[in-house]
Amino acid sequence: MSFASWFVSLTTAGKLVFVAIIGMFAMPAFLVGGVITLSAIGNSMSPHQPAGNSFASAPEPAPSESAVPKVTTAKETETVDEPFAQLTVEDATVAAGVTTITTVGAPGTRERVYLVTYIDGVETSRELVSDDVVISPQDQVTTVGTYVAPPPPPAPIPFAAAPSGCDPNYSSPCVPIASDVDCAGGSGDGPAYVTGPVRISGSDIYGLDRDGDGIACDK
Repeated sequence: MSFASWFVSLTTAGKLVFVAIIGMFAMPAFLVGGVITLSAIGNSMSPHQPAGNSFASAPEPAPSESAVPKVTTAKETETVDEPFAQLTVEDATVAAGVTTITTVGAPGTRERVYLVTYIDGVETSRELVSDDVVISPQDQVTTVGTYVAPPPPPAPIPFAAAPSGCDPNYSSPCVPIASDVDCAGGSGDGPAYVTGPVRISGSDIYGLDRDGDGIACDK
């Protein structure tokens, strides 16, 4: 059934006599020369046409279809640095407290692959597919010295020069110069004696150091 708007057309030759109701529409009717005329935009009918066939039905609007979302996936690769380890080693040939970087560290490379889902071009999810180290890092090595030098040996005790009349092969106390010298209190028969202990500074010409420890007449 048509949804056109109807209107009344007035002329000097016509006279509105009534409004005809046909279906859902109100139509003005005119009496012109004894003939009833119905007037409408784009449509007219005579009294001889059946009312039911006077109007063409307008097409029904097509129902709107919901847009189907477009789902796509793609793989994306992320590359990041893989940190290196720091190691410390001790070296007994290097002085204690001295540190040296003997191997400089270098980062490696890690690759992560993601499966990304898009709906209508907008990312909605991200799934980790793989995570691998493709270039291994190089560890950094620092050497720490641990060597401690031993203390120096004690300085030797200087021998005092033998005083005049004393044998220079002995010092502290004075060993007299004689044909023979024995330790006082011992079994020797002299003629000269010395009370020990006596330090040997040269050759033990009198045989006073019986145990050979460099100290005579100590027993």
